[in-house]
Amino acid sequence: MRVLIDILSAIKPTSIVGDQERDLHGLTLDSREVKQGFLFAATRGASTDGHLYISKALEQGASVILCEELPAERGNATYVVVSDAAEALGKLASEYYENPSSNIQLVGVTGTNGKTSIATMLYQCFMNMGHKCGLLSTIKYSINGVDTISTHTTPNSVRINELLAEMVDAGCEYAFMEVSSHALHQKRTVGLEFNGAIFSNITHDHLDYHTDFKEYLYTKKRLFDGLGADAFALVNKDDKNGKVMVQNTKASVYTYSLKSISDFKTKVIESDFDGMLLNIRTSEVWLRLVGKFNAYNVLSVYGAAFLLGKEHLDIVTALSAINSVDGRFQNIKEAGITAIVDYAHTPDALQNVVDTVNAIRTTNEQFITVVGCGGNRDKEKRPVMARIACEASTRVILTSDNPRNEDPNEIIKEMMVGVEPKHFKKVLQISNREEAIKTAISLSSYGDVILVAGKGHETYQEINGVRQPFDDKEIIIKNLKLIKE
Repeated sequence: MRVLIDILSAIKPTSIVGDQERDLHGLTLDSREVKQGFLFAATRGASTDGHLYISKALEQGASVILCEELPAERGNATYVVVSDAAEALGKLASEYYENPSSNIQLVGVTGTNGKTSIATMLYQCFMNMGHKCGLLSTIKYSINGVDTISTHTTPNSVRINELLAEMVDAGCEYAFMEVSSHALHQKRTVGLEFNGAIFSNITHDHLDYHTDFKEYLYTKKRLFDGLGADAFALVNKDDKNGKVMVQNTKASVYTYSLKSISDFKTKVIESDFDGMLLNIRTSEVWLRLVGKFNAYNVLSVYGAAFLLGKEHLDIVTALSAINSVDGRFQNIKEAGITAIVDYAHTPDALQNVVDTVNAIRTTNEQFITVVGCGGNRDKEKRPVMARIACEASTRVILTSDNPRNEDPNEIIKEMMVGVEPKHFKKVLQISNREEAIKTAISLSSYGDVILVAGKGHETYQEINGVRQPFDDKEIIIKNLKLIKE
C-alpha cells in the first residue's frame, strides 16, 4: 500500500481534484480489475477510451482516477488530471512499486523477429552462469526458475513493474524483456530504466496496427531513444535499420554481425538438424540450435553478456548448455521423419526457416511446408508467405493459422494470389489445421522433412474470437507415432 501524494512526485498533473492523502491499494487500467482503494487509469487505446469506464471503476471501489478529462459526475474519488494518462501511469506504476527497474539490471530486446529467442537465451545463459534472473517474454514470465504463462509479449506498465518488483524481492540480479512495438506505442515501458537494449532486425509486420513501415520503424526506435548514457545499445549491423535505431541514443553503441566488421562477430562452421558449431572470438562452441537466424540470436546474447561484464569463457560455456526456445525451430523426430515446429509468421521469419532447412537437407527427400496466415492482421504478407513456401518446398499445404473473425478459406484464397502457376500442382488447400498436419505426415516417408509454421509455442487456435485448445507439436507427435505403429 502507498499514499497517493507519495507517488505524485513522479508526474506533473495539470490539476488534482480531491484528497491527495488517500491510501492506494493498487493500480489498474482495466475497470474489471478495480478493487476497493484502487487507482483507475483512464487511458485512450486503439479500440476504446478508458474515460468511458470511469463510472464502472467508481462502482467497483476506485478511490483515485487518473484521467485526461474530468467527467461530469465525479463521486467522492480524487481526480488526477494529466495530458497523457498512459505515460503518467507508467511513471506512477514505477514509483508505486518503488522503482524496481533501478534495482535490477534490465535489458530490453526489440525487433520483428528473434525477440523471444534472444530474451529467453539471455535468461538461460545467465541462469547457467549462476545468476538469479527474471524473464518477460511472449511465452512466459519467469522469476528465477518459477514460470507463469504470459498474456502479452510485453505486459502493461502496472504488470511490468509488479513483476520486476517480484524479481527484486526474489534476489534477481538481471531481467530480460521483450519490448514489442505495440508496447512502445502504448507507452507501457515509460518509467523503466534499461541498462541495455538489443535490436535484432526489422521487416514488414503489424501494418494492421501501425500506419506504415516508417511509423513501425520509428516506434521501435523509441526504446533506444530512451536509453541513458550509462546503458548499451547493441544492434544487428547486417540490418540497415540498425543505424536508424541508434541515431539519437545517449547509450554506448555496439554492433554484431555475421557478414561485416563489427564489435561482435561469429561464423557458422557446420550445421545439421541437431545443432551447429560456431566460432565466437577465440572459441568454437557447439549449440543445440539451428540456422543462421539463431547464429545472430546467439551472437547478440554473447555481446550483451560481454557488455554486462561477463568473461568470454564463462559466456560460451553457458551458451553451450542452452536449449532451443519452445516453438522456435523445434525438432520432432519419429519414424525417420523430421518435423519442425516454428513460430515463423512473417515473410522474413519464414524465409529464414525454409532457407535453413534447405541448407541442411539433401535434395533427395521431400520438404513439405504447412503454413497459414492469421486473421484480422496485416493482409499484405499473405501472398508473400505463400510464394516463399512454394519456392522453397517440394510440397505446400496452405491452411488456417488463427483465423480469428475471418473465414480461413478466404485467407487461403488471398495467400494463393502469391502462388505462381508453375507451383499449382504442389499446393494443397486444407483449411482445417489438424487435417493439414495429418495430410503432410501421410504424404511423407523416411528421410522427409516437414515444417509446420506460424503458431510455434501457442497451445490454442483462435476461431470466431474463441480460443480452442490446439498444439501443433501434440498433433505432430500423435500422427508420427501412428506411422511408427
